[in-house]
Amino acid sequence: MTTNISLEDLGYKASIEELRKANQLEDFEIGRVIAEHKERYLVKTATCDFEAEVTGNLRFSAQGREDFPAVGDWVALINYDTNLAFIHSILPRQSVLARQAVGKFGEKQLIATNIDFAFLVQAVDRDFNINRLERYLTICHSSNVSPIIVLTKTDLIAPPRLQEIEGSVKRRIKNSPILAISNETMAGYDSLTGILEKGKTYCLLGSSGVGKSTLMNKLSGRPLMKTSSISTSTHKGRHVTTHRELIILPGGGILIDNPGMREIGITDAAQALEATFDEIVHLAQQCKFGDCTHTSEKGCAVTEAVKQGKLDEQAYENFLKMEREQAHFDLSVSEKRKKDKAFGKMIKNVKTDMQKLSAKHHEPTKK
Repeated sequence: MTTNISLEDLGYKASIEELRKANQLEDFEIGRVIAEHKERYLVKTATCDFEAEVTGNLRFSAQGREDFPAVGDWVALINYDTNLAFIHSILPRQSVLARQAVGKFGEKQLIATNIDFAFLVQAVDRDFNINRLERYLTICHSSNVSPIIVLTKTDLIAPPRLQEIEGSVKRRIKNSPILAISNETMAGYDSLTGILEKGKTYCLLGSSGVGKSTLMNKLSGRPLMKTSSISTSTHKGRHVTTHRELIILPGGGILIDNPGMREIGITDAAQALEATFDEIVHLAQQCKFGDCTHTSEKGCAVTEAVKQGKLDEQAYENFLKMEREQAHFDLSVSEKRKKDKAFGKMIKNVKTDMQKLSAKHHEPTKK
């Protein structure tokens, strides 16, 4: 399908061109992955949209899911025609949003790549949860992505309640912008559209039913995503978005929607946790012991601050929970590497034994 847009409209910039040259990909058609359906991808270039698959060489060399394309990736294409193209390679990513793969310890699930800003979307009328916001913040901090908190469905609560929610977020989360909007009345939309920049990529993160798809439809000016009401029996959002998709907004920004995520597992995010919970990190410097776990030690400045009401107890407990998850992820990765190394060694030994047997079989028979 013909597109006739510029690569700059897709977010292409000088730093990506430098990566293209550094990896000797000047002779390849360059495009951006805008959708993923199982093992097939939709790639948008300056001239066409291509359905694409990875080459056999790229598939063979991949060590894990992270080595395959994801929505947001810039890719080099070969053997393309009007029906199908092949992805020769993925340009180095400038940012990667990822979470722990559900049910697969030690493995990551890519959410999207080459993101500049993430809209952390939560509805104020139901299961509003600052702990969940802190998880999204940690994912952003570990990915070099700037977070923007978006509170939706403000038309369903009274103004004093909205002020109360905004105040509680500001007390726990100090350095992230907060926008309050209504998809029904369009209140707050001017502030939201006012921060969108041409050529910048934005990603929507949030649970099902918080209004992400409606927000995407409103910003794009057309019904791109199906929307659904909240389940009256469970009061939880139904999964409407089933895949990730990148679109170019009329104002020039680039937006990626995501399926709702109920589980947001923390990966290798030690420094990201420090960024999210900088107040706790600052207090930890005053602890009596350098290896303080901030749980039961005497002279712990963190637990003392909790007792005195100077540190929010829920933030403290959320920090400890995510710290344990991160440690467990690191341990799982280490165990997985050991198993992979042992398996590789076994394969090598088997090949060596087979070569020896083959050589012995072909030895000339002595008479």
